[in-house]
Amino acid sequence: MVDTDPQTGSTESDVSRRRFMAAAGATGAAMGIAGCSDDGGDDDGTTTIRLSADADFEEISDEINDALQAAGLSEDIDVDVLPGDFETDSRREDYQAALDANRGDPDIFMMDSGWTIPFILREQLLNMEAELSDDVVDRVRSEYLEASVSTAEHPESGDLYGVPLFPDYPVMQYRKDLVEEAGYDPEGENWATEPMSWQEWSEMVADVWEYHGGEDEYRYGFTTQADAYEGLACCTFNETMSSFGGAYFGGRENLFTRGDRPVTVTEEPVVDTIRMMRAFMYGDDDEEAHPDFPRITNDDIVQYTEEDAREPFTNGNAIFHRNWPYSVVINGEDDAFGEDLGTMPLPYGVDPSESQYDGLGGTQHALGGWHLTVNPNSSNVEAAVEVVEAFVDDDVMLTLFELNGNIPPVPEVMENADPDELGAIGRYLDTLTVAADNTIPRPVTDVWPQQAAQVYQEVHDAYTQEKTPDEAMADLQEQLETSDQD
Repeated sequence: MVDTDPQTGSTESDVSRRRFMAAAGATGAAMGIAGCSDDGGDDDGTTTIRLSADADFEEISDEINDALQAAGLSEDIDVDVLPGDFETDSRREDYQAALDANRGDPDIFMMDSGWTIPFILREQLLNMEAELSDDVVDRVRSEYLEASVSTAEHPESGDLYGVPLFPDYPVMQYRKDLVEEAGYDPEGENWATEPMSWQEWSEMVADVWEYHGGEDEYRYGFTTQADAYEGLACCTFNETMSSFGGAYFGGRENLFTRGDRPVTVTEEPVVDTIRMMRAFMYGDDDEEAHPDFPRITNDDIVQYTEEDAREPFTNGNAIFHRNWPYSVVINGEDDAFGEDLGTMPLPYGVDPSESQYDGLGGTQHALGGWHLTVNPNSSNVEAAVEVVEAFVDDDVMLTLFELNGNIPPVPEVMENADPDELGAIGRYLDTLTVAADNTIPRPVTDVWPQQAAQVYQEVHDAYTQEKTPDEAMADLQEQLETSDQD
């Protein structure tokens, strides 16, 4: 264990500190999209296309530009990365402000797949159906992950308004060295590809945590994201609830349409998900906690988003950690845990055969991801479209995968990749493949931003013991029924 502050620590690898500082500084840098700018033309004849993206992209912007040029991007086009806010809610608000004001900067937005459709419905993005070449459109339609493409299309016309940059699905990371010292055999038991039940997994985590001295030595057996923010509604709660066979609006067929679908958040699998999480945080001290699950963490996690949850794990103060692939790159670096980092699919609540709804139950991983969309107010629309087309190249996808852990939007690109050429992320392709085959989207409609806030507030109230699980879900039921009809 690293000798640091038990909660966040102060000793980080160079790569993780660099990424964290970039993410922390992104809020201020993101304000650049709200200011004035020139038309992107430089004195030397170069056209600069401004791309608002993750802060990590700014760190590797030289490599991205090299890959784009190798993919055929015109030599007189340069991509300048503007680091967007790390928090998806804040980034959405920044983009909304820029588009509402008809600003031409940035030229390209990196948009969360969970809130691209509302921008499409407001006609605030460039319709790329006729702007992209036929070859690019055909490839996106035929080879890209269908679930990702569906969140970049107009839900009525089917026109393409964005090109998926990368899908995202989480995995469970763990300290393989600590687990093996406690007597477990991850490789012999195929942890990388065979999901455990939440009960089996949590009992194992509790055992490993206790073996290594519990909270006196490691503050957390497990960290995840449970703050009141979009990530709770779209992702950590959604995937865990789905693994129990629960849903916001019944089956998968109701994910993308509203107004005539059931609201199902008061059903037992949904409530049991909250009760399990309360057991993880409070144990037997909470009369609303599920009796079948042990305490494996504490209620610090109700304040944690992605980086908050990652820091204790990276710093050696947690044993298991749920997060997106970007953090696998950080934690798998040689100056972090190297080959002592293990990954596994997320646990399941019930077998799929026990779920009331088709496609639910079993291991489930929230389908996140980001799209490239073009600002119709840009002075350089043609060049911006050319940049988007260059991102469709296989080698560009692999560059982002190796350097940043951004999963290629074309499944075959990852399947055919040589693990030895991918750096740290290459060791974990088997787990990522299982996660990719078992994803659950968020219910993206035009009212999802409003409903997401309703979900994460009520779930958070239940997590923090402000309400019982039943009370919180009864309140949420009423709110979702109302908002679905608005």
